[in-house]
Parts: sequence; structure tokens; C-alpha cells
Amino acid sequence: MTQSDPLLAYRDRFPITGKCNYLNNNSLGAMPAAARASVQRFLDAWDVRGVRAWGDAWWTLQEQVADRIAALLGVRPGTVTMHQNVAVALEMILSCFRFDGERNEVVYLDRNFPSDQYIHEARRPHGARLVRVPAAGDGISTDVQQVVDAIDDATLLVAVDHVMFRSAAILDPRPIVDKARQVGAFVILDVFHSAGVLPLQLAEWGVHAAVGGALKWLCGGPGNGFLYVDPVETVHLRPAFTGWAAHKQPFLFSAAGQDLRDDGGRFATGTPNVAALHAGLPGVDLVAEVGPPAIRAKSQRLTALLVEEARRAGLGVNSPAEAARRGGHVAIDVPHGHAVCQALSAREIVVDYRPDAGLRVAPHFFNSEDEVRACVRAVREILDSREHERFLQQERKPG
Repeated sequence: MTQSDPLLAYRDRFPITGKCNYLNNNSLGAMPAAARASVQRFLDAWDVRGVRAWGDAWWTLQEQVADRIAALLGVRPGTVTMHQNVAVALEMILSCFRFDGERNEVVYLDRNFPSDQYIHEARRPHGARLVRVPAAGDGISTDVQQVVDAIDDATLLVAVDHVMFRSAAILDPRPIVDKARQVGAFVILDVFHSAGVLPLQLAEWGVHAAVGGALKWLCGGPGNGFLYVDPVETVHLRPAFTGWAAHKQPFLFSAAGQDLRDDGGRFATGTPNVAALHAGLPGVDLVAEVGPPAIRAKSQRLTALLVEEARRAGLGVNSPAEAARRGGHVAIDVPHGHAVCQALSAREIVVDYRPDAGLRVAPHFFNSEDEVRACVRAVREILDSREHERFLQQERKPG
């Protein structure tokens, strides 16, 4: 293992690195050892303090986690709220808009994650006109200019993924935001596949809103989705999807109607997921400690090595060749990809498979060059020996 890499000092903070070659951080980030102790503190408080734990720390924990994530997004404290997942966060911001006027167009991408597409398409019965921008000619990315050209005076919302979940192709949101602001449209950027592996400056870019989660590169586990809304926009937006936690004085339990908070908390719903917040905080803090610039620099080195090794092994690559256009993973095109993925797992090499992408290999800052080389070498061996064939008949399972 290359010891000259200072980020390898963080390996011991992720126990799974001692059990397997874990290269699936774009699907589920490795668990920090500190997460176990953090969840134990939640259980201890519940056990010893009972309902008093809400006043001790539980209620404010959601804002602490949100503000730590805000720093990684390049936005102000108080502008991020925590949600169960991206679907909930996206439904929250969409509930602020009506689609029964002349400005009722939603521009989105066929490369967006399916949940994002389904949620926008569900607005069609409510009057939304949908403009679905196809993939670029390479089949793995989206032409930014084509998105810009699709935005006009009838556009209400523009919904784009910052990093494509299949190919890791990066979409530069700045020209899209510039055009949207010129015509009065509202941009929602999905940063699920970029937060924690790319440096983000959402406020500087002028993004109106963003959704994402700590599940992947932030190593925060499930249940920690988030929503950012530009504070200039916040005061003008009134969500139809709401709950008591969004009230200015929630513990008055007022029956006089919703009195929405003036900060990002107006996009809160109900009782926060305290266990998930405890599990998520250590990973977010670790990413902040290492720093997105250092993480990005190492990610580019490891993914460049992945591309080089895959090509040397005669394998196809369904990700951009240029490091600047590629996010944190590399999609390797292999026959019978799902079966090969299972064969790798049997060897304790953990990646994932997605249709129309292939094997997605996603090293993080604690991974080594040796692990990357070992993964590609194993893929070649599995294909050459037909080791994967015993998995061809297995039912597809999540993972």
C-alpha cells in the first residue's frame, strides 16, 4: 500500500476497510467507527433520560447536522433542513409551486436519477408541461447548452443532477442557473452524487435550491437527506407540504394555523429522525476534517487510475475520460455486469452494478491505489475464468 498518501491515515476510522475492499461509496458510504458510539449515545439518552432527551439535545441536533452540511455545500447556516431522503426533500420544495398558470414548464434530464424524474412527471396531472432533455451524443452525459436552450419564459422549474448517477459525468450548473435567473425560472440541483467528493459553492453559483443526502460520499448512512434553499427565495416560498416543526413556535401547539419560520426551518416537517442524525454526524464531520479539495484531488487520481487499468485490461469505460468532467466513480462496461458484481462480492470486493452503466467503482479518500488495481484485476480474472456464470441465474437484489 502506498504510504506516501496522507489520507490513508484515515483508513482505521472506517472498520470495513479491514474486512473487505470497499469501493461502493457512491451507493453507501463506509461507516465511520465513531458512528457506533454516536448511536449508542442516542440509545443511552433514550434509556436514561426518556422524553427529557428532547430538551437536552435531540431537538436541536437536526439543525447542528444541517449546518455542518451547509458548510460543505458552501451556503450559510440556517439554510439547510434535514429530511428522510431526497424524494421527501424534493416533494417539499415542489410543494411551493403551482402549475396552473402560463409559466408551468419543468425542464429536467433523462440522465437524472429516476426518483427525480418520477416526482416531476407526477406534476403533469396538476398542469405541468414537461421538457425532458435527452443525453448528449456520447450517451453518458448531458449537453449543458441543450439544457440552457430549453429554458424560456414559460419555464417554471429546472431540475438537474450535478453528477450523473450512472456515468459520474459532471454537469456545470452555472450556465443553467444564469439562464434560469434571466427568465425568472427556479433551479433545483441534485447534489447527492457530488456532496462530499466535489467542492461545492452553491451560494456562489446562485443555485435556488438543492437536494441531496449523507448516505453516499458523506458517509452518513440512511435517513439523512437534506434540502437547501437560497435564503432570498425562502421568504417568498410557502410549502403546501408542511408540519408542526416548521412553525415559528412549534411547542405552542397552536390551532390558529401554520405560522412558518422565516429561515430554512420553514421547510421542516415533523418529528426528526434522531437515530439517523446521530449516525450521520461523524461522517459529515470527517469529510469536513479532510476537506473537499483534498478529497477531490485524491478522487481524481484514483478514478484516473481506474480508467487506465480498465483500458489496459481490455474493459470498456462508460464514464468521461477527462478527470475534470468525471465525479467520484467510474462505470466499467462488462458483459453480465450483475453476475460479475456478485462474483466480486464473493471475493470481498464491493462495488455495484447499474443497467446502462455497468460496474460502478467508487473509491473514497481512505482507499488505496492497490485496492483500485486489485478490483480491475479481479474483474478480468472473473471474466476470463467464467467465475461469474454461477451467479447468472440469481435473482437481482438491491446493493
